[in-house]
Amino acid sequence: MVVPFFDQHWHAQSSSSLSWSLAVLLVSLAGALWTWSRTTSKAKIGAATAPACPPELLKDDLQGGVANAYTFEREITVPFDIGDTKVSKILVHPIKSCRGTSVTESRYSPEGLENDRRWCIIEAESHAIITAREVSKMVLITPHIEVDSAAPHGGRLVVSFPEDSDCETFSVPLHPSQDTVSDWPIIDDCTMFGKYLVQGYVCAALEPEGRSPSEVLSDYFGRSVHLVMKGPRVRPCGPTEAFPELKASAVFQDGYPFLVASEESLEEVGRVISRFAQDETPQGHIGGIDRSRWRDGGVNIERFRPNIVVKGSGVPFAEDMWRQIVIRPVEPTEGSDETRTFTLVSKCTRCLLPNVDTTTGVRDAAVPYKVLMKFRTGKDPARKSKACFGCNAVVGGEGVVRVGDRIEVKEWATGIGV
Repeated sequence: MVVPFFDQHWHAQSSSSLSWSLAVLLVSLAGALWTWSRTTSKAKIGAATAPACPPELLKDDLQGGVANAYTFEREITVPFDIGDTKVSKILVHPIKSCRGTSVTESRYSPEGLENDRRWCIIEAESHAIITAREVSKMVLITPHIEVDSAAPHGGRLVVSFPEDSDCETFSVPLHPSQDTVSDWPIIDDCTMFGKYLVQGYVCAALEPEGRSPSEVLSDYFGRSVHLVMKGPRVRPCGPTEAFPELKASAVFQDGYPFLVASEESLEEVGRVISRFAQDETPQGHIGGIDRSRWRDGGVNIERFRPNIVVKGSGVPFAEDMWRQIVIRPVEPTEGSDETRTFTLVSKCTRCLLPNVDTTTGVRDAAVPYKVLMKFRTGKDPARKSKACFGCNAVVGGEGVVRVGDRIEVKEWATGIGV
């Protein structure tokens, strides 16, 4: 009798071999099912996902060694309780890449906080917008808004410099009239990142005597530059992966009108910096890190140049998972939910700018950029190789935001964020 191959093979196996084969088969099947479930869960935009890392365990994930702490992509069950989350800080940066000002309240429009990035500094010849990425000492230039409703221009923007720069303080009109700007040169091709063309006026000083803003700034930069105020032509924002039909505009911000970040995220970054500074193993090596300087991990939020900082959720990077938030005043005021609703359109990918110390103007060789690259890449679907911190946002109307205002999540994104 001819015995089929399968039967021959089957009868040749010992009972222990059969048990081992069955175990391998079951493990393989379980692995395939787990992979399939992970893939399908990510495809459901806005749906809650399995808690690969529940929020309450996020603070403990460095116990197994800092180098491998964030090796695996983590998902969080959404929604989760954000507690009593409130606005803890508001930062306005009148001149792009120059020092920001912390305020207790600010008016806002769909183009951003009032007077935020309304001005920038450009190369006189190429019209390229200059940032502290290239000239780190820009962060030591201090713009200050002085509002005066009785003044002809509603107040002034006062610009001062470090004492050792030998550059004198000057001021420009806060809201120059149309007659005033008609005498200012207008530049239609202020260039940002080689793709945005933004219109702007070359500013003149309020005081007729003395040097012009362009002359003072050129002295500080060591080359010919201009101070420019945003012109009337609308500067559209680009679409995002989550919002391909996005209709929004901005002034001289990098990409979008608002940047939202949380203190919990900053604390987590500081904690990871501290662990890397103390980890002397080859796996934990970060080139150029000053271990003594960063042993305690302290890094201030101003380096990241957000507009609205929140605190209270207890979860690092909770803002990654908010698609829409409503910022409600402590005291009831006029205004609709639409004008208070901020849509977080994408994560903010980071460059080397946060490495610049806002108090000294010196750029660090490693922190925080190289540390962020260890655990905050792959978060933005359009630019997975970039590290992320904070979220870009747009708003549905005009209003006022104040420190102490409450945050409500109106719509959630997925467990891995927008």
